[in-house]
Amino acid sequence: MLKEGEKEEETATVMRENSCIPQKNCYSSDSGILKMTHSLHQFIRDYLAKRRICKNRLVTKDGHCNIEYGNVRYSSRFAYMLDLWTTFVEIRWRFIILFFVASFTLSWFIFGLIWYWIAHDNGDLWWQNPPLDHKPCIYNVFGLTTAFLYSLETQMTIGYGLRVLSPFCPGAVALIIIQTIIGLLISCFWCGLIMAKIALPKKRAKTITFSKMAVICPKNGALCLQIRVANLRKTLMIGSQIYGKLLRTTITPEGETIILDQVNVDFMVDAGKDNLFFICPLTLYHVIDKTSPFFKLAVDTLLQQEFELVVFLDATDESTSSSCQVRSSYIPQEIKWGHRFLPIISRNKEGKYRVDFSNFARVEPVPTAHCAHCFYNGQSHHYPKNGLDNQGFEVIEISEQVTATEM
Repeated sequence: MLKEGEKEEETATVMRENSCIPQKNCYSSDSGILKMTHSLHQFIRDYLAKRRICKNRLVTKDGHCNIEYGNVRYSSRFAYMLDLWTTFVEIRWRFIILFFVASFTLSWFIFGLIWYWIAHDNGDLWWQNPPLDHKPCIYNVFGLTTAFLYSLETQMTIGYGLRVLSPFCPGAVALIIIQTIIGLLISCFWCGLIMAKIALPKKRAKTITFSKMAVICPKNGALCLQIRVANLRKTLMIGSQIYGKLLRTTITPEGETIILDQVNVDFMVDAGKDNLFFICPLTLYHVIDKTSPFFKLAVDTLLQQEFELVVFLDATDESTSSSCQVRSSYIPQEIKWGHRFLPIISRNKEGKYRVDFSNFARVEPVPTAHCAHCFYNGQSHHYPKNGLDNQGFEVIEISEQVTATEM
């Protein structure tokens, strides 16, 4: 009896163990679903945060102005038609192609109707049964389709030879002169417009890029806000000048709220701030002193501020002699306190200078004062965290150590 009881006990234990196995699998699958759901929620939150930041800023990272105009009068809207050339240059390519096709097709059709009317007035159409000795205005134009084809061939100077103008209708001779001149004007307009749109200085600005982040760190005995700018082409930008505008909401002593109040922010390199030698990427800096609008900032209050730093670069292209302006902006979330940019220019064994764009947006932490006031008074420094918290002094393994941050 004991042996049978022991067997029953073992059987029950095995059954309990087997019944637990699918439960563990269910727990693992549930935890995987929870992790996926959490990661999805985190992705959605990050995406919405980025969208909110893009909507709140006035100038996007690629230089477009995020502003809209409301309650514009119809008379002001009509001013766009008075400045027709600038309006066409600024519209998108899809509309350029649409208007290009529409202008030629419409002109062909309108003149085709006029040619059809001339043929109808002279009795040249086939359903008018012209006599054998009839003298037509246009040979082989006996319907609306042939009139449209003759209009197209005339305006585009194709001349297949089947449809020919006769000298018996003076009105037709005058019309062919008018259509030729109008067709030439349409072709010249679109040729000049496409060339002007291709040669826009905005396209040259695409090859000039700013760093995505700005940094605050010591430089030459002063606390500085630094940014980087690079020219991706080897052709120089002549007369380069860079400056900044700090946009923020201020309240005057009279109680007036000024939205987008602009404050000048000067940037410079070691050689000065005017006529930059823009042959390689430059690290531009703004000295944070008592005259700087950033003097009252601190590392723990930076992210609580609401401002936007817009940086402008005005220059003239050496190849085309066209002036262009490049813009970018920085908000408090895009300014790293206590970091500096990594070196980007080196010299190889052959004596040639080399620019390493992999370090263009990379930074490294440096000891920096907690605020500008502390920096100039020689007080404690702010050391950015670059490691792992181990308050219990436990033995842990560190797989790899990152000394630079890519932004």
